[in-house]
Amino acid sequence: MPTYTVAGVVRQETRDGADGVQRYAVGSLDAQTDWRPSLAGADVVVHTAARAHVMADATADPMSEYCRVNVDGTRALARQAAEQGVRRVVFISSIKVNGDWTEPVLCFAADDEPSPGDAYGVLKFEAEQAFREIGADTGMEVVIIRPPLVYGPGVKGNFASMMRWVKKGVPLPFGAVNNRRSLVALDNLVDLVTTCIDHPAAANEVFLVSDGEDLSTTDLLRRVGNAMDSPARLMPVPPRLLEAAAALLGKREVAAGVSADGYLGDTGCVGLGAADLGG
Repeated sequence: MPTYTVAGVVRQETRDGADGVQRYAVGSLDAQTDWRPSLAGADVVVHTAARAHVMADATADPMSEYCRVNVDGTRALARQAAEQGVRRVVFISSIKVNGDWTEPVLCFAADDEPSPGDAYGVLKFEAEQAFREIGADTGMEVVIIRPPLVYGPGVKGNFASMMRWVKKGVPLPFGAVNNRRSLVALDNLVDLVTTCIDHPAAANEVFLVSDGEDLSTTDLLRRVGNAMDSPARLMPVPPRLLEAAAALLGKREVAAGVSADGYLGDTGCVGLGAADLGG
């Protein structure tokens, strides 16, 4: 196992942690962000920063804010990384670049034509393109990973909301949803990222990743309940009835997402199994 010297990048000033990792504060992420102090002497950059999980957006123009952070900030990093001689960038994108869901029994593949279904997916694809364009011009290697929903300590967004509902014993109308969706545990994603840092076959490739076991919404809720020792209270409401009720409330897309194969709400959808890099 190779040994790496790791530095971290944060937005606000903070003291280096007990882990001994040096941290660089860069402020807000946009076209003017100065990444250079953290890039000096760096061989590989793993880029995970993005605007996401904004459940109640208070900004006047959310689309512009997403573009400023997720595209302009990423393009600035790509350009400065190449100028500083970074050999490889590993970019954590999103399965939403492939689309929001698949037809039953089908899976997304890394070489599918991108088909993002919302602004977040579109801007993640634009960020991918920024890395690829600058990589092609400078010779910097670019590895793109498109995960579905990532779960683990500190999970946010819809998954966190689901956990709270189950923990509180709220009856949920998802006891008859027989779809399939892919997730990836944080540890599994980190294993792939670590492999992509220096594996020769990863250069300039796109990878999808999952735990290799696709679950229905019903199964997922049951497992979450069991893990928290708080069994999920699920009512077997037919998915079509769920969609009809949601449509009356103006939430058709939310209900369709719950019942569709592969859809993972706010962060992704079904993917093929973990990328095979031969170890």
